[in-house]
Amino acid sequence: MVALKKCFKFDNKSRKPETLKPETRNLESMLYDNHNRPISYLRLAVTDRCNLRCSYCMPEHGLEWLSRDALLTYEEMLRLSRILVGLGINKIRITGGEPFVRKDMMKFLEALSNIEGLQQINLTTNGVATAAFIPRLKSLGIHSVNLSLDTLDRARFFEITRRDELPAVLKTMDALLEQGIKLKINAVVMEGMNDMDIIPLAELSKDRPIDVRFIEEMPFNGGDHETAKPFWDHRRILEKLRERWPDLQKMVDPPASTSMNYQQAGHLGTIGIIAAWTRSFCGTCNRIRITPQGMLKTCLYDGGVLDLREAMRSGSSNVQLTEKLLEAFGKRHKDGWEAEKASARLGISQSMAMIGG
Repeated sequence: MVALKKCFKFDNKSRKPETLKPETRNLESMLYDNHNRPISYLRLAVTDRCNLRCSYCMPEHGLEWLSRDALLTYEEMLRLSRILVGLGINKIRITGGEPFVRKDMMKFLEALSNIEGLQQINLTTNGVATAAFIPRLKSLGIHSVNLSLDTLDRARFFEITRRDELPAVLKTMDALLEQGIKLKINAVVMEGMNDMDIIPLAELSKDRPIDVRFIEEMPFNGGDHETAKPFWDHRRILEKLRERWPDLQKMVDPPASTSMNYQQAGHLGTIGIIAAWTRSFCGTCNRIRITPQGMLKTCLYDGGVLDLREAMRSGSSNVQLTEKLLEAFGKRHKDGWEAEKASARLGISQSMAMIGG
């Protein structure tokens, strides 16, 4: 087993990781990678399927969806979540694809919420089929929801997503606000597609407690085209925002934040920029990902470093899974550029729908 600084330790004979009580955790039970970065946040993709066809995420014709057997079962996801929470993960974000296209999602979220020691469950959704579940999300204590919304114009929404679903998404936005669930809006900025929507979207933060996040376009999108350095990088997005609000003030970013955050005087919400292509947040990254088919990614840009589905289905015990996880955390790439190069050498082509948002 790779030795990690201040890494979780346990006695194989006396207790398994998932039996640890949260009050027994301290700095010595935190996960650290080989670059001394804490790992406390899991992004768990529950499906590759989606009810939209966003141009920056997948080809127009969609993808060849995974079979049911290829997906992790809910039981397998819960098993991995218990192990990782026992190791020090305290926050899990459920992503897709679109989580709410998978059957029995609410039952899974309820089971996940019962894991002792898990402090936060967050969701990322496109909002198309979410509104009906929001009261139950509130009752489960879902901490926050990230809503993907790239434009407020119905025609442009259809052009970007290839589906006419903007009214359903806006209904979800309003319902989340009514229930008092913390809301972030994520918008991918694309030249000639929705750059004219930057200011209208940012205006949502004025009278409502919405945190609007603008995201640089990723270098992978499912195969329709290769994305070079985006025209709308974080600097250009900020310039555009300051044309409208010259006094936009930089905030102190929370630890491990992926966004650079700003506040305009009088606004109830905030405005942020995520340098997804520039990758300026790698030095403080505390995230790991598990794809719908059970591949562990210790970086958004790597091609997958551990097949957890195969390990579980071949009979690995919790102790053995823990050893495999710790070994993977001890070989983490130093940043997204290094991870992307390693992935390219293996000839791996990625789509956000398969990785998870």
